[in-house]
Amino acid sequence: YGPRLRALAVYLVEQQLLPYERTCELLADVCGAPLSEGTLATWLQQSAEALEPVETAIKVALGQARVLHHDETGVRQMGKLAWAHVTCTDQLTHYAIHAKRGHEATEAIGILPSYQGVSVHDGWKPYQAYTQCRHALCNVHHLRELTYLEEQHQQVWATQMKALLQEMKAATAEARAQGVSHLARARRAAFVARYAALLAAGLAANPPPIRSPGQRGRLKQAPARNLLERLWLQQEQVLAFLDDLTIPFDNNQAERDVRMLKTQQKVSGGFRSEAGADAFARIRGYLSTLRKQGVALLDAVRTLFTGSPLYPALG
Repeated sequence: YGPRLRALAVYLVEQQLLPYERTCELLADVCGAPLSEGTLATWLQQSAEALEPVETAIKVALGQARVLHHDETGVRQMGKLAWAHVTCTDQLTHYAIHAKRGHEATEAIGILPSYQGVSVHDGWKPYQAYTQCRHALCNVHHLRELTYLEEQHQQVWATQMKALLQEMKAATAEARAQGVSHLARARRAAFVARYAALLAAGLAANPPPIRSPGQRGRLKQAPARNLLERLWLQQEQVLAFLDDLTIPFDNNQAERDVRMLKTQQKVSGGFRSEAGADAFARIRGYLSTLRKQGVALLDAVRTLFTGSPLYPALG
């Protein structure tokens, strides 16, 4: 079979997330090409091998980006829980599937350990271990938690804080549209003062738990108190988007990119082997990158079988 049919097979598995069996069935019915699942697996491995230098180039480019998004989600690999990690921008995507979720996986992936830009994430503790870069927290997560406190616990400060964060977001979007790099100093100071006042009101309404005589260990706090302490102690990370308009309000870019891996699991099930998982992650990252850059995917995949893989724009 020629490179066009091979490219179509890889595209169906990687971009349209079809299981191997259904891909073979479709190609037999539509193209008159009766493939075995073993042949399909071989083509996927060949594609992944051809993309090894491209993946390396994407990782280097991500490491030099001004702002990076990070996220992770659970997947099934050989019947066990594994973790799909995404590192991305609006133009580049890298996926990796690893048995671990935390520091060991991040070190193996090798992007964040030497990164010196701005890392946007959901506040998960292992990301915070890398202190050579600046951290920015996803405020959509905070809006969700504030909505819960507003609706389930009638916390007035939460309603007001949610409105304030949304007002800040609108102000930064307006400033960005005007082509400026920072909010006016006075406007930013006014926002921060209102933020501090709402935190003070929230902390007063949600005092820390009182330790009983003889009680040991860490005391369990209410969800409101936990959120308040995060907004207070990590204020610089929460409000990073106010200081630099290249920093986004949220981590939606990573959440969108990682969501497709969950879709793949629902449609096709878990990965049968570590090699298969690695191949899927490498090819999928390549296709995601090309899609962001407006490149025709089938033509690009065909180059993997002609000996000269197409490189995405990396600048």
